Amino acid sequence: MRIDIILLVLAYVLSQFFRSFLPVLTNVLNEDIGAKAADLSLAAGMWFLIFALFQIPVGWALDKLGPRRTSGWLLLVGGGGGALLFALAQAPWQIVVAMGLIGVGCSPVLMASYYILARVYPAAMFATFAAFIIAFGQAGNLAGSLPLALAVEAFGWRMSMGLLAVASVVVALLLLRTVQDPPAIVDAPKGSLLDVLKIRGLWLILPLTLVNYAPAAGMRGLWAGPFFAENYGADARLIGYATLVMAVAMIVGTFAYGPLDRVLGTRKWLNVFGAVTSIGLVTTLALMPPAGVWTAVILFALTGFVLSNYPMIMAHGRAFLPPHLVGRGVTLMNLFSIGGAGLAQMITGPLYMGGGFVPVFMFYVIAQSIGLVIYLFATDRTD
Repeated sequence: MRIDIILLVLAYVLSQFFRSFLPVLTNVLNEDIGAKAADLSLAAGMWFLIFALFQIPVGWALDKLGPRRTSGWLLLVGGGGGALLFALAQAPWQIVVAMGLIGVGCSPVLMASYYILARVYPAAMFATFAAFIIAFGQAGNLAGSLPLALAVEAFGWRMSMGLLAVASVVVALLLLRTVQDPPAIVDAPKGSLLDVLKIRGLWLILPLTLVNYAPAAGMRGLWAGPFFAENYGADARLIGYATLVMAVAMIVGTFAYGPLDRVLGTRKWLNVFGAVTSIGLVTTLALMPPAGVWTAVILFALTGFVLSNYPMIMAHGRAFLPPHLVGRGVTLMNLFSIGGAGLAQMITGPLYMGGGFVPVFMFYVIAQSIGLVIYLFATDRTD
């Protein structure tokens, strides 16, 4: 891959870290600034919602300004500034604002790499390359588990977040220096977000896109911490081990899904498999939670594994997009995916306060079941 793609993957490592690191800080943020589980649910949801809302201007910017300026400037201002605010936070509301800023910074990096893939590389390779980017980027998912727990023990959470602010600034400057914008499309027809919404092939894919990522994102990025702390008395290090196992499972799952559309000749039924299996696993955690902590860890990990099909859903939708609408199209799908996860974070916080983990997990089950039923009528495409 080109050096600019590699640097965008490095930026995506930061994005994966920032969407998944809060469980490890559950206890220290509660002790230091009084941040409760509901506060962290709001903060995590803010990251996802702001990230999702920015997909609309990001899609326009990718098509009009190119991936270099779009990814570099947003990561510099949002990622660097948000991480610095997080490191200096003195109250829970400041954590919420910081996560929103970080969401702005992270919003373009994956879509910038997908935009380059869609414009430069063969269309048949999109799912495989997209999966590899997700898999390598999930090193950030790993870093937000046990390594972060060890860093917090050694340096404190404020110093750790300060170093991440510096890393965000450095990566952003490298993006501004090295990313190569694809050549402009000559005599391309004009297009808008409305034109993307007119593509009927996407209509039955978008509902599953909205709900499919939410269980893995919520369980890995927020609820793993309270779940293992309350049910099994886990400390930060044990939570770090649990989230590390789930992160590894998500990486392995992404690699496993990557080439399967070309091997099996389907994208739709791979996504159906992931949703059906996830529904069964999360229902088990909700209604029959295991007595042993490591059995619960395995169920979390399996959920992450089967829901690592985000690139496959993106590739399914990408097959319906003409070249001049690729930027707006893939960012619209990402808006649904990340926005759905953000809405789920907002909704599950009050559900948890009212009834614990059963209503939280059953919300995921019901939402994903509805999206799956609609998706069953979608047209399968692997071109």
